[in-house]
Amino acid sequence: MPSNHLNRRGFIATGLASMTMTALPAFAQTEASAKALVVSVVDEINRVIASGKSEKAMLREFEKVFVQYADVPIMARYVLGVDGRSASPNQLRQFTKAFQGYISNKYGRRFREFIGGKVTVRNARKIKAGYEVRTSVKLQGSSPFDVTFLVSDKSGRDKFFNLFIEGVNMLLTERTEIGAMLDARGGDLNRLIKDLKRAG
Repeated sequence: MPSNHLNRRGFIATGLASMTMTALPAFAQTEASAKALVVSVVDEINRVIASGKSEKAMLREFEKVFVQYADVPIMARYVLGVDGRSASPNQLRQFTKAFQGYISNKYGRRFREFIGGKVTVRNARKIKAGYEVRTSVKLQGSSPFDVTFLVSDKSGRDKFFNLFIEGVNMLLTERTEIGAMLDARGGDLNRLIKDLKRAG
């Protein structure tokens, strides 16, 4: 499969994962609650697309819900990898803030790819970290493909912390890209934070 096609799917699926718009109360996580979260994600994406807002307004809304409903601190620490161990608490806070803006803008611009598409929640199963929820995504001009969401309630309520697109680990992909960006800056985390803020 052409790499640009995989990248398109990656953008789309990560946008799905980030738009975790729901208001589930704090309770013990269940298969039903994990699946309900994914259904809410799909409904919210459709609402944003149908709003007719400008791309800039959509990006602002995207970051807002990403921060509120995705487990951003966990995701940020994961993509930073071993370099996070030597980072100060302030650097971790700054990186998390820069990362959320960077990811929100990077994937939020692909919202319009969902117009006319359909996401079907198929099933869920218990895993060590929470629940794995499998969906089938059908976009215009594309054959259906699988997207698997990983949902945990360790923050006190259900939130996404990773996903897989046809077996490809998206969070691991971001970790590789962020690592390469950090290497290109000689391991200077402060410089990376500044550049991520500019990109976001």
